[in-house]
Amino acid sequence: MGNMFTALDQIFVNVLHWLVSFVPEPWHPFASALLCISFILMVFPAFFSIITIFERKGIGRIQNRYGPNRVGIPFTKIRLCGFGQFVPDGLKMLTKEDIVPRAADKLVHFLAPVVMLIPVLLAYAVLPFGRKMTMTDYDAGLLFFFAIGGAVELAVFMAGWSSRNKYSLLGAMRAIAQMISYEIPLILSAVTVVMVVGSLKLVDIIAAQNHYAYGIAQWNVFTPWGLLGFMLFFIASLAESNRTPFDLPEAESEIIAGYFTEYSGFKFALFFLGEYLGMFAISGLGITLFLGGWTSPVSFLTWIPSYIWFFTKLITIIFVFIWIRATLPRMRMDQLMNFAWKFMLPLALINILVAGIWHFMAVDWQRWIVCSFLVVFSYVILGRGLMRGQKLGKRNYRYAE
Repeated sequence: MGNMFTALDQIFVNVLHWLVSFVPEPWHPFASALLCISFILMVFPAFFSIITIFERKGIGRIQNRYGPNRVGIPFTKIRLCGFGQFVPDGLKMLTKEDIVPRAADKLVHFLAPVVMLIPVLLAYAVLPFGRKMTMTDYDAGLLFFFAIGGAVELAVFMAGWSSRNKYSLLGAMRAIAQMISYEIPLILSAVTVVMVVGSLKLVDIIAAQNHYAYGIAQWNVFTPWGLLGFMLFFIASLAESNRTPFDLPEAESEIIAGYFTEYSGFKFALFFLGEYLGMFAISGLGITLFLGGWTSPVSFLTWIPSYIWFFTKLITIIFVFIWIRATLPRMRMDQLMNFAWKFMLPLALINILVAGIWHFMAVDWQRWIVCSFLVVFSYVILGRGLMRGQKLGKRNYRYAE
């Protein structure tokens, strides 16, 4: 029975080795890399298509209105339910006219969506999707992920500047200010994991969480510093992905569509795809750092294939992203920047101190009390300081008729 579960868990790895065996031995590394790239290019764009439908239908249900409800799936019982909507949407993007402003820098305007998509795809190279399912088992995988992600800011600036449009430029400046501001607490929240585990290798970070006490997984999120780090990482990832309530760079009611106002057709689709693939990648990193990666939450379910656990956690986090988008209003720019510099950054620095105390204190109940007190006390003090002088009125909600 154990061999059957192991074979099921490693089925994709075994298929990869089987396919690679058909090419000459000197070409094995190249063939393996090509097959892994093909897997990423097939799975995650398809996942993006499906998620867009569930997001639109989910937001429609949450906001008490219709989502896509016309295009069904041919040759199935799912007719006129909207679940085939991504197909005409994709065809529309591919066939729409590519309009470029006369005054635009045409070369930079063309390269911007490409420069945005390539680093996002490269980030998947170091993410462990399951046991022994890492495309590149890099010793500094976490550092590579953050370094390659820095190119996204360049792509956003290229798009806003090359369009020769004030709305696009304003959206690009907003996006860059937001992404730099929230990238700092994002990285600092990950530093706590590196301090405790002692490695930048993502496989090692998962291995450090792959043990159980009383049948419960010992993930980083189940510690005071890990819970705070995960919350900081999750909020910062919302801002890095330009998701509500941090969608200021593309605030339609204020600056049309932000830095890609002057993009249409396939170029717009590449921006759209890049944002979602970036959201999947940063969610996968959060799963790796704080939620045990591909490991099971309880010991008696370890027989379930590791990749199923990874994608189950990924889908859960994406659902929370959608839930937040459907329920929270957009922040003002001053609120967004104050929240990053006056609340999240100090809290991330304090969390580094908490992680250090946790690491060096004896393994007993005392470190739980000390670290939990520091986390709660810091949260309350910084929260009160951030809200001082804020005049918030009572909100009134009503349902659509």
